[in-house]
Amino acid sequence: MQTMLSGIKPTGRLTLGNYIGAIRQFVEYQDEYEMYIFIANLHAITVAQDPKELKQNTKDLIALYLACGLDPEKVTLFLQSDVHQHAELGWILTCHSYMGELQRMTQYKDKTAKGETGITAGLFTYPCLMAADILMYDADFVPVGVDQKQHVELTRDIAERFNNRYGETFRIPQPLTPKVGAKIYSLQNPTKKMSKSEDNPKATIDLLDDPAAARKKIMSAVTDSLGTIQYDPENQPGVSNLLMIHSSLSNEPLDALVARFQGKGYGDLKKETGQIVFDFLSDLQSRYCEIIASGKIDEILREGNEKASRIAERKLRKVKKKLGFQILK
Repeated sequence: MQTMLSGIKPTGRLTLGNYIGAIRQFVEYQDEYEMYIFIANLHAITVAQDPKELKQNTKDLIALYLACGLDPEKVTLFLQSDVHQHAELGWILTCHSYMGELQRMTQYKDKTAKGETGITAGLFTYPCLMAADILMYDADFVPVGVDQKQHVELTRDIAERFNNRYGETFRIPQPLTPKVGAKIYSLQNPTKKMSKSEDNPKATIDLLDDPAAARKKIMSAVTDSLGTIQYDPENQPGVSNLLMIHSSLSNEPLDALVARFQGKGYGDLKKETGQIVFDFLSDLQSRYCEIIASGKIDEILREGNEKASRIAERKLRKVKKKLGFQILK
């Protein structure tokens, strides 16, 4: 069975976009791959975090992953910070990366282009830690959004560089971008990705939003003045975004959905999509509350951390041996 790995930072609350673009795919993939999913809390601190909020967000994130359908019997779920080998391999890979490569990475490049100050060294070098996250478990595939693909490409470059220099050590991963639902956009500015860092609360639907409030957000979503329901992201991004949300949650194909709404108005599309979102969130939050009340999270994390640590230690020993770090027999 091939291996797949992914992680998500516990900063802010998970959105509907996170579910459709990533978590839903994890649930589908867990029967097809050896899955490793980690909470990327080391990546979270590249910008300042409130410790209490970070702790609560981490618990919410784990509970929501499980509520969305991840099965700890099939998936290794763990905290990045509890597997110390990630940080150690991250430093080793930083020493095999070049400044120019890191300067071209989107997050750092965008922030410097905007003239932002207070950019940490961690924000500059975090792609090397991300490479360590991936290469540690010999991942064959890394499911990523379109905007994250360059991180996997950098990981491939670093792995090939290391392998060429020291001999075969790392498996070369492939990015896996979902074709449907890969990107859900802001409800108020449908040319921008739906983001958990969005300032306008009407633009984003959180997975822990009150279902009725989420339905209202759908009803107030920006569309256009054309009056035709069709999937055309370039010319009708708002309508296309609503169609994508509907299709992703209802599993009704986009073509069939568009055909069914011919001759109907935007209000009809919003009403039906809003109800689908309401039902989805209601069911999800019911499962979330059951998981929180069960107290199972600690045990699931302990088991996941132990398994990940065993695998990570084997890989790190191999890397250290290649580098000439092992002196004692």
